[in-house]
Amino acid sequence: MEPLKHECGVAMIRLRRPLHYYKEKYGSYSYALDKLYLLMEKQHNRGQEAAGVGVVKLHAPAGYELIFRERELGKDAIPQIFARIGSEIPAGVDSLPAEEVEAYTPFMGEVYMGHLRYSTTGRSGISYAHPVLRRNNWRSRSLMLCGNFNMTNVSEMFERVVSSGQHPRIYSDTNMILEQVGYALDKENHRLYRELRDSLEDPALAETIEDRLDLASVLGNVAPDWDGGYVMCGATGSGDMFAIRDPHGIRPAFYYYDDEIIVLASERPVIQTVFDVPASAVSELGLGEALLVNKAGDVSTRQILSAADNRRCSFERIYFSRGSDIDIYRERKALGEALVPKLLKMVDYDVDHTVFSFIPNTAEVAFFGMMQGLEKRLDECKLADIRRLMAYGDATDENLRKVLSRRIRVEKVAIKDVKMRTFIAEGSSRDDMVAHVYDVTYGTVKQDVDTLVVIDDSIVRGTTLRQSILRQLDRLRPRRIIIVSSSPQVRYPDYYGIDMSALDQFIAFHAAIRLLKGTDREQVIHDTYRQCLKQRELPPDQRINCVKAIYAPFTDEEISEAISRMLTENSSHRIKAKVDILYQSLEGMHKAIPDHPGDWYFSGDYPTPGGNRLVNEAYIDYYERIFN
Repeated sequence: MEPLKHECGVAMIRLRRPLHYYKEKYGSYSYALDKLYLLMEKQHNRGQEAAGVGVVKLHAPAGYELIFRERELGKDAIPQIFARIGSEIPAGVDSLPAEEVEAYTPFMGEVYMGHLRYSTTGRSGISYAHPVLRRNNWRSRSLMLCGNFNMTNVSEMFERVVSSGQHPRIYSDTNMILEQVGYALDKENHRLYRELRDSLEDPALAETIEDRLDLASVLGNVAPDWDGGYVMCGATGSGDMFAIRDPHGIRPAFYYYDDEIIVLASERPVIQTVFDVPASAVSELGLGEALLVNKAGDVSTRQILSAADNRRCSFERIYFSRGSDIDIYRERKALGEALVPKLLKMVDYDVDHTVFSFIPNTAEVAFFGMMQGLEKRLDECKLADIRRLMAYGDATDENLRKVLSRRIRVEKVAIKDVKMRTFIAEGSSRDDMVAHVYDVTYGTVKQDVDTLVVIDDSIVRGTTLRQSILRQLDRLRPRRIIIVSSSPQVRYPDYYGIDMSALDQFIAFHAAIRLLKGTDREQVIHDTYRQCLKQRELPPDQRINCVKAIYAPFTDEEISEAISRMLTENSSHRIKAKVDILYQSLEGMHKAIPDHPGDWYFSGDYPTPGGNRLVNEAYIDYYERIFN
């Protein structure tokens, strides 16, 4: 499939011992910095547009920097950032006294934050890269923030910030959250100041405020205003650290801690690998829960927001997260196996003249599951054949060998040429270049006889299928090509941290529009527009997803057939083989991924009011561009 722009990735580390401890035990003061690098590199799949690193030093003397930050744009941002960090650290640093390193050495601190970004708002540039900072001369008021999030109520957040008397310079969810949390942090500092000012004087007053800072209260004052999917991470200049997850659990977060370190990341196997700990030692941050670490390094979790309906993201499991997670691996195999009954029916149970393969590389695990299911069915057929032979007295060695020799035909027919670059060509020349991004293995298919089944993890836009994959598979001259998607039809945009925000990105949407026009139901297109406009007059919690009406008249199979026709009719190369598409069903997906029921991409059932508002606005935008 064509790669989607992923959501962001986060990583945080809090040291619980002095720096000299890590130097003595692990041989270097840069122990945490090295771990942060690994956490970020192993989550590189989550964001290749930009990256950033922030470090807080708890022992920096006045007059010296206490918060260090580096950010960079591009897919090579991580090595560039750490190369610059390395250039700022003195040569031979591990031979210096610990007190000197703790006080003066850049990027050698106690709190570490890393971020990987894909733009979900359309905005890009270094000013939108995380971490973002809100500096103050009081350490407990300085705030560094990063997150994996997208808010659906930015305008309301903006109004609240303005109504507090502030004058925000940038209109974005990142800036709104920074100002909201920063303002609440200021209020918490003021509260403690008023409580303590009669009994303490500076600098003891400032230090006691740092010791007693209540980040749970800070988050409790702002998080109820947020509508979206998020894992929000922050650190103060005085050493407090937090991460909070949205109450539906849309975006993922996992943490681990022992007496040396506290770590949080977007994916569990990343923590397992980097710190060599079992899955059982890594905890998932709960719905609406916050991980809190105070200045002293004490760690706790607090329920900041009441847990809402579990809407953990299913697409996270199908596509975005690393397949090395034990549960995700199992779920992706189950997705593949769930397709077997419909697939066998499509090939008329003729596995002897069917070749099975996959689109590298993300669909490989689902392919294993599909093969596992096919092998089970074939074993049942073999058993039935053997019983039949025995019943008729034909169980000769020759006949039994024929039965036992039947195999599911598995071949690697598609190979991605990772070295191909298409930026050097334009127009039709570029289209021809794109077609060669995938190569095929010749001789794996019996020409004009075999059916070729190829599984992909999802079919979203269909661009790569049309421009490259189908064209290359057709070179093998199969009688028929079946493209199998381990996920259901992607019909609706995401507004919670994945860059899929326009309806006309989806081939399923175009297929439904085409079917409406071809079946004299074009009035549905216009009625849906008017219904979307009416939704603007309703309170947020009363709005519904009106775009569902576009798909309602048709079955999944009818839309799949329309997609098949679109992929072959619009191809610059005439496809000779018959092409069909089999999508995962919603029921099959939920059975395979029972703990992550968030399915708004496929069903249109958004977990928050903001999703319904934005999908209606997306349809209004589409309609006015196409029909006005």
